[in-house]
Amino acid sequence: MSQTEGARLFREAWIAGVRKYFPGEPKPGYVTPWEETPEWERQAAGAVYEQVRQLLDLSGGHASRLSREQKSRFVATAWTAQMYRHFEDPKPGYVADWPALPEWQQETDADIFEAIEEDVA
Repeated sequence: MSQTEGARLFREAWIAGVRKYFPGEPKPGYVTPWEETPEWERQAAGAVYEQVRQLLDLSGGHASRLSREQKSRFVATAWTAQMYRHFEDPKPGYVADWPALPEWQQETDADIFEAIEEDVA
């Protein structure tokens, strides 16, 4: 899968997770369709997709045995690194440590990992 396709899968998994876990009505930016997603966000999504894919590959697929929390933490950490890459001074919410993330976001990040895992299997 190309990085663009991986980025799009990431974005679709994010939107599905937001719709599933977010309490109430999510901010429009949380569910912006791919075609309207900013370029920096597409690049970040593609990079995180690739990092998860590489983790699965380098572990011989055994990273699938990580707990949902570990999967979520991996995605959140990889995303945080991308925020520092794309923004000189990112908003605190963009780089919050995993325990500070709302539960809906933690669950969504785990779902993203599992969507990528399913895609590369």
